[in-house]
Amino acid sequence: MDAMRGSLRGATVLVLVTLAGAAVGGCGSSTKTVSVAGAPPQTTDTTAATTQSQPPAGSASAPSTPAQTTTDGGTPAPTSTRSAPEPAFTHQETEAEGLGGAVATVRARGFAPNNTSDYHPGQTLRVLIGTRTGSGDGYGQQAFFFVNGRYIGTDASQPSATLRVVSQGDTEVTLAYPLYRNGDPLCCPGGGQALVRFQLNNGKLAPLEPIPPSSSGSALSRQ
Repeated sequence: MDAMRGSLRGATVLVLVTLAGAAVGGCGSSTKTVSVAGAPPQTTDTTAATTQSQPPAGSASAPSTPAQTTTDGGTPAPTSTRSAPEPAFTHQETEAEGLGGAVATVRARGFAPNNTSDYHPGQTLRVLIGTRTGSGDGYGQQAFFFVNGRYIGTDASQPSATLRVVSQGDTEVTLAYPLYRNGDPLCCPGGGQALVRFQLNNGKLAPLEPIPPSSSGSALSRQ
């Protein structure tokens, strides 16, 4: 009996030793592979960044203003330039001054302008018809010419009974002279009319047709 019990104990010990060795061997033979990944991406705390960029509550934020450059004198230079067309009344004033000067010139020579609308400030050659001051019947007229507002002279050295502007352009004016026969009264010229074109050429004004004579005993005349 004792011998059998000793044998069983030895077998049990041997089994335990065998199982322990197997357990130890199994632990040693099993390996695990661990892959190391790259460093985890850094996250940005947007909430914190946003909180830091905003001014604290209750504080007034100064409005942003564009940077100004300075001139040599130290004064701020304008940041922009605005241009606008001239108002219409400035041109009208300029034209009125030109007409006013022409009227004054005519009056200074002893005549009164008949019709100021004959004077065209936009043309190079301009004209005004004037009647001799003090003429009770309205006769005794001359044409006064201007170049760019500068007075250059009259159509003839002696006045006509009457005359008028028929047409005009930038450098040309056409005048109509009523023609009188010998013995015609001033009110009633019976010889028709003569049209004479006055043209500005190289700064000089010249008639393109003959100017009728101021008086004549037998032929047609302009008074």
